[in-house]
Amino acid sequence: MKLNVSYPVTGCQKLFEVVDEHKLRIFYEKRMGAEVEADLLGDEWKGYILRVAGGNDKQGFPMKQGVLTNSRVRLLMSKGHSCYRPRRDGERKRKSVRGCIVDANLSVLALVIVRKGAQEIPGLTDSEVPRRLGPKRASKIRKLFNLTKKDDVRRYVVKRLLPTKEGKENAKPRYKAPKIQRLVTPVVLQRRRHRLALKKKRLAKRKASE
Repeated sequence: MKLNVSYPVTGCQKLFEVVDEHKLRIFYEKRMGAEVEADLLGDEWKGYILRVAGGNDKQGFPMKQGVLTNSRVRLLMSKGHSCYRPRRDGERKRKSVRGCIVDANLSVLALVIVRKGAQEIPGLTDSEVPRRLGPKRASKIRKLFNLTKKDDVRRYVVKRLLPTKEGKENAKPRYKAPKIQRLVTPVVLQRRRHRLALKKKRLAKRKASE
């Protein structure tokens, strides 16, 4: 079985292949969301606590939270269910999914490090992957930089440097920034006032016609 372990603090994830069945027994009969001590996986895992996040069986069917079985079932799914994406409005479909209980028939088990142990794991806890994009919503940018309502949020947007094209090494560096959502500007307030004025005008017209 392969263990896909992620560490949210550094943003890294790594795939480990475990052949020894005795090491994997600590995960058997555990549900999705359960926390497991990883000491039996090896000396480097001493003190680590892992959370079962999901997995896929040998035929590629995903585990689904809330299905209390370790076998495969066919469920009627609609919009909003995990493991299903509707192609049309109101579409429902019967899909095969695996239950949320771990057993030996899984090919990949997804795990998240909840608590780090004493030793570093190379490629997982010793290196850090920088976040590619910053926050997009105005309130979240304010929260990140401790800004007040009076500060201009547009100056604090996290931009991403675009890679230079071949033959254009001396060109001006180009950046990509997200469009700020829920940003209250004078134009937005003007539109809001205009909408309210139109609404009042329609109400007055309706009362006059009655």
